[in-house]
Amino acid sequence: MTGSFEFWKLAAGLGIFLIGMFMLEDAIKTLSGKAFRHMIRLYTNGRFRSIGSGTLVTAILQSSSAVSLMVLAFVGAGIMSMQNAIGVIMGSNIGTTLTVWIVAIVGFKMKIESFALPFIALGGIGLAFCDPSEKPFQVCRLLIGFGFLFLGLDYMKGSVESVGQNFDLSIIHGYGPWLYLIVGTLFTAIMQASAASIAVILTALYSGFITFDIGVVMVIGANIGTTITVILGSLGGIPAKKRVALSHLTFNIVTGIVAFVSIKGLVSFVSFIVDIKANAVMGLALFHTLFNVIGVVLFLPFIGVLAKLLYKIFPDYKAVLTVYINHTPIEIIEAATSALRNEIMHLLHECQLYGLRLLEIDKKSVFDQDLPLEISAKKKRSLDHLYENIKLLHGEVFAYYSKLQSQKLEETEVTELDRMAFASRNIMNSIKNFKGIRHNLDEFSSSDSVYLNDQYYTFRNRLLKLFVEMKGIQEQEDREEQYHNLLKAFVKIEETDKRCVNETISAAAEGRIQELEISSLLLVNRLFTQACRLQIFSLKDLLLSQEQINNFDRALDMKEIIEAEKDQDH
Repeated sequence: MTGSFEFWKLAAGLGIFLIGMFMLEDAIKTLSGKAFRHMIRLYTNGRFRSIGSGTLVTAILQSSSAVSLMVLAFVGAGIMSMQNAIGVIMGSNIGTTLTVWIVAIVGFKMKIESFALPFIALGGIGLAFCDPSEKPFQVCRLLIGFGFLFLGLDYMKGSVESVGQNFDLSIIHGYGPWLYLIVGTLFTAIMQASAASIAVILTALYSGFITFDIGVVMVIGANIGTTITVILGSLGGIPAKKRVALSHLTFNIVTGIVAFVSIKGLVSFVSFIVDIKANAVMGLALFHTLFNVIGVVLFLPFIGVLAKLLYKIFPDYKAVLTVYINHTPIEIIEAATSALRNEIMHLLHECQLYGLRLLEIDKKSVFDQDLPLEISAKKKRSLDHLYENIKLLHGEVFAYYSKLQSQKLEETEVTELDRMAFASRNIMNSIKNFKGIRHNLDEFSSSDSVYLNDQYYTFRNRLLKLFVEMKGIQEQEDREEQYHNLLKAFVKIEETDKRCVNETISAAAEGRIQELEISSLLLVNRLFTQACRLQIFSLKDLLLSQEQINNFDRALDMKEIIEAEKDQDH
């Protein structure tokens, strides 16, 4: 055996492969609008249709591993059901046999991996000319991810290819069938492609190194070994990915066991159709197709059962996001109302944490300890993950509020609950505003414009002062003080808003800021100011009495009237 094993090429291949998987799935999530979701579901909806699609796509791509990885991405992106995913994987096992037939008939193995470079080239060049906010940009990322996926597979396979080409299968001749099954499994797991390992087996059979009986056992092993690719793709993934990987492994192992137990009958059937002695290679190709078809037929009635079992083994992880309402029964109205108010206050704090992290402000400037969503996270999560959890928390809050509404309530209790629900909606609208200006704030921070850099830090200071002030208001015990301080905080928001607009006008007049930057800055200031107002409004509805809320609203109305009269006088 003259070939050498290249460890770092294997490791690099694995890294490229995982990057490709991530980019592919992320691009799919971004692109999965209604039309795209409908298209995916249309061609994989139903057992027979999903099996047929898996067979056809694999036959075209010549790689069951690639199709299985795409299924992994679709399921991970939430646009393909578990049952349909199982159907596609079953079909891919049939589709991959086409390569074996090509090798058997013409002695040439098509290499789908050669598509990797064109995909990466087209996607990489496209990224340079596409707007990151537009769909073509995501299409280019998808192409790169698809190319990396194949390039990674090619690297992993290439790292041991010379070993595989020079491996003399005759050295294991004379051992029991279990050994050949294990060798076929391990060989395919290392090669990362069942079609490639089966091509080696066909070559060995054609050359007389192994017998037909050994070849069929190794082909069964190759079918099992191909699952390693999907298992690698699911490493560290969400439960949905793990379910796909386990379904692939289960199908191939059970199909392999059935084929192994029934090997004599299957060989006899193949011998009846093909003269094995005259054309053993063609017989092995037929055997490969035959036992995969049998596996699909056997599993077809049990796809639903398998899907349910997989959900039990890998249930969707649902973190407990609520702190107060989770264990408070709605039947005890007073306790439930208090728990709901505390939970919405918790929602407000998590929203403020999002704002602090958005503007890279140390949370210790406002909060003395970690917030619940941080504690519940097993590891440090991204800003996007925090946003998604806040949305889920709001959903649980609103569901609890809806259940409370079904109880027999006094009119004052109904009014109080409605105020709290209104506060929760204001909180979510404020975080949507913060999220909406995230990209602009990043641009201000890294801009060549000194003025925009200064404005970025001004926004940071405005937000920090507001949150510190709001924390002080919450800690006050006297409601009258809370009322007056909330009004003062609101007035400060209005003053800083006007100051920002006036300073921008002056900067524009002095040529310190360009026209497009003026538009961006004014838009960011408007959304930022509105988010700050909504924060105050939410605290008003959570802390003040109904009479104070009415007075607060009247005070704002009077302020608007006075401002309008001033504008008319000018």
